[in-house]
Amino acid sequence: MTHVVTESCIRCKYTDCVDVCPVDCFREGPNMLVIDPDECIDCAVCIPECPVNAIFAEEDVPANQVQFTKLNAELSHAPGWKSITKRKPALEDAEEWKDKTDKLKELVR
Repeated sequence: MTHVVTESCIRCKYTDCVDVCPVDCFREGPNMLVIDPDECIDCAVCIPECPVNAIFAEEDVPANQVQFTKLNAELSHAPGWKSITKRKPALEDAEEWKDKTDKLKELVR
């Protein structure tokens, strides 16, 4: 089992979750984070750290977000998506985007 970063992270990219991850399973893209399912140990410490509630245990991913399970696996191994292990500032306009939905079209790969 693994954890999954969902749509809420797109265009926000808060990195509070990275500071608590004991295995460094987060990967950073231009405007989103993902979790490498091969590295995640299912400890769940990242879930309460996410200010936009974007992280779920795989079995708890909302039905309308299930595609993010595959997307996390794909992007965590994509060129340019590097490991992130320390907190960084959120994207400049994160506050503006944090409550928006239907953001998949905004994802920069």
